[in-house]
Amino acid sequence: MEALTASLFPALQKSTTSLNKLQQLTKPVLTTSPFSITRKNLPSKSKLYTTLSSSAAATTVSADVDVDELETGEKFDWFAQWYPVMPVCDLDKRVPHAKRVLGLDVVVWWDKNESGWRVFDDSCPHRLAPLSEGRIDQWGRLQCVYHGWCFNGSGDCKFIPQAPPDGPPVHTFKKACVNAYPSTVQNGIVWFWPNSEPQYKDILLKKKPPNMPEMDDPSYTKSIGNRDMPYGYEVLIENLMDPAHVPYAHYKIMRIPQAKDRVKADKEGGVPIEMSAQGLGISGFTSKRAWGGSKFIAPCVYYAFPEVVTDEGSVPDGRNGSASPAENKKEPPVQRRVVLIFICVPVSPGKSRVIWCFPRNFAVWIDRIFPRWIFHLNQNLVLDSDLYFLHLEERKIMAVGPSNWQKACFVPTKSDANVVAFRKWLNKYSGGQINWGDKFKFDLALPPIPKEQLMDRYWSHVVNCRSCSVAHKGLGLLEVALQVVSIISIGVVAATKHKMPATARITLVSTAILCFAASKWLSHFIYKNFHFHDYNHALVE
Repeated sequence: MEALTASLFPALQKSTTSLNKLQQLTKPVLTTSPFSITRKNLPSKSKLYTTLSSSAAATTVSADVDVDELETGEKFDWFAQWYPVMPVCDLDKRVPHAKRVLGLDVVVWWDKNESGWRVFDDSCPHRLAPLSEGRIDQWGRLQCVYHGWCFNGSGDCKFIPQAPPDGPPVHTFKKACVNAYPSTVQNGIVWFWPNSEPQYKDILLKKKPPNMPEMDDPSYTKSIGNRDMPYGYEVLIENLMDPAHVPYAHYKIMRIPQAKDRVKADKEGGVPIEMSAQGLGISGFTSKRAWGGSKFIAPCVYYAFPEVVTDEGSVPDGRNGSASPAENKKEPPVQRRVVLIFICVPVSPGKSRVIWCFPRNFAVWIDRIFPRWIFHLNQNLVLDSDLYFLHLEERKIMAVGPSNWQKACFVPTKSDANVVAFRKWLNKYSGGQINWGDKFKFDLALPPIPKEQLMDRYWSHVVNCRSCSVAHKGLGLLEVALQVVSIISIGVVAATKHKMPATARITLVSTAILCFAASKWLSHFIYKNFHFHDYNHALVE
């Protein structure tokens, strides 16, 4: 999944030498985060070892994870956190949007009276019809499409058409109100607090969502993508944290930089990866690698820090203290920086949503020229390439029980340190899985979802991405236009067969053939990039 970043800029691979460093820049390097993991009243650290068993004998392998021993019984409260709903750039202010987060069905809509995004329970208090199927009325209120009840940005019912104007003001009753969740926009994303109790009304004053300042920095690019995934939050997070799978699961999709002096052990180029995780506490943990590091900020954010590179080479950026060949220069070199941000949203058991952004402060012009959907084509291919087997892997994990993950999985190398740390965090603070309350349970009796349905891009991404949705409609119209031109050209030739010069006839027939061929190619392109693109690992050479 970390290879997803390199798919951002295919044009860079053939550009200048300075731009060709991009893939090198996508390697995370440990630096000081612009926001820190909050950990209060935590005693000292102890080294955690992962005990793994084999059929022959029990083997103890160091997972290189530092753990803070917490007070007995401390558990992670899943319903006392901020959760991302959707990027603002993919929301239409004219209509309400249905989303599911943490098992809660919510509706996101634009309150033009208060100029803010609101997140409500997606259920009208009248007869429980989904408010997401409603509309924004002329007064800027959210209107239920079933019977016309209207609600303001605070969730108060302002109008019940069926109530007599001279009768009791039933619209003011508490039961007529809809649950309104605290919400805010941070880093171009709508976040909400999944508890509508009155004591949480001003929760934003006490606790804010994680802040990624690069996403608001005008000197950085900020192209965002999102996609619904057919496997759970736990599998999504650990897959994002795992760099060792990239040469194999994304083989031939991503060009992984290779050291010139290293002998490849196989054609894919996998290598040992030195990794260790530290400071594992209820709020997450940090990770070190031979060439960098990253942070998991519970429950949603995985944030990786690539090294800073200048035209003169590596320089200290105030984070890693690396030596600089340019340190004696009179003018400080321009520091190039890329940040990897993955925001993982638990939707329901076996379902999750990923929001990604890779801000960088160089080659910004690329994002200004090319629309987002161009980048999403290859990024979705990367997501597709390991999607199906992760769905099947999750079913196997659930069959043995999430709390038995370490007993079932053999993770003897340091490249698994992040994954082991995440599973340790999940076991220690949440019993090995998300607390969904009494709402959901993973049902292994249901058969696996067919591959074509799992990897369908249209419903998992295109309809939720304004850029890809516009491109899909535009390319569809172009396909129809090419077919129309082809038919008209043939019709003109047929109608004027004896009156038209031979040269003109040949030109029109050629135009018809070319337009028809172009429409068929475009149809294949649309299907492959906006609907379904299969990836067979066994046949990739």
